[in-house]
Amino acid sequence: MTKPFDLPFDGAISRFCEETAPADIRAAIRNGQKRDILTQEYPYRTWMDKDDFLAQMAPLQIELVKLQSHLRNSGQRLCLVFEGRDAAGKGGAISWLTQNLNPRSARVIALPKPSDRQATQWYFQRYVECLPAAGEMTIFDRSWYNRGVVEPVFDFCTPDQRAAFFRQLPHFENTLVDEGIVLVKFWLEVGRAEQLRRLMARESDPLKHWKLSWIDVEGLNRWDAYTQAIQETLTKTHTPTAPWTIVLADDKYRARLAVVRHVLAQVDYAHRDPEAVGVNDPAICGETQLWPS
Repeated sequence: MTKPFDLPFDGAISRFCEETAPADIRAAIRNGQKRDILTQEYPYRTWMDKDDFLAQMAPLQIELVKLQSHLRNSGQRLCLVFEGRDAAGKGGAISWLTQNLNPRSARVIALPKPSDRQATQWYFQRYVECLPAAGEMTIFDRSWYNRGVVEPVFDFCTPDQRAAFFRQLPHFENTLVDEGIVLVKFWLEVGRAEQLRRLMARESDPLKHWKLSWIDVEGLNRWDAYTQAIQETLTKTHTPTAPWTIVLADDKYRARLAVVRHVLAQVDYAHRDPEAVGVNDPAICGETQLWPS
């Protein structure tokens, strides 16, 4: 017999759903089927078919290999920044992006909490050390944008520190682009009911407990504060040099396809197959006009 496992944080996520979540969120989760889209504003009502997803993704994987070969041969540098709500699917999108690439030159960076020494350095310093060299692709699974969104919500930074971040950020990203780095910034957005459903699924799966942190739990009560911080950050840091690409990610399949297609569109690599790459769905992938109002 399999030994029962303890729920992380004493079942706080399920308890939030049962006792604290708004009534409409609880109802959406209770009444929704497995592949239903719970967010009313999302342009589709159900997930796309898995076979359709795999059929579209297969040729895109070949194009990604071509892209990496082009980077290696040309010395071009590609930097991808992934941000989004908790459980929005950043990790899954990154996994599909990198699964057939050489990890020596396609590195995923997920930095831990700054050390005491790093906390006294220039805020961007530890990220600079991870930027791509010639021929490399660096993928940030969360990035310097922690200071724009997570840190103010949890009082991990002062208002002056955040103001300094917003002052310096455009110059920092302009410098990266001026140096020849191709900089692509993704924000993956997910509705509140879908986020809670995914967090509850992690809570009930012992193989996914490692994905949960106390910030995920505490953040459930801070949806509105997150929304305000996200809106302010996107507004202040969406620039012609370094624009944001918003991906509505309630359907993970559509989101993953959108991410890969957008990456492939950023570099004019050799032997591109335009039919294989296809075009993105503007209903779920675009600039800040897709940010839910």
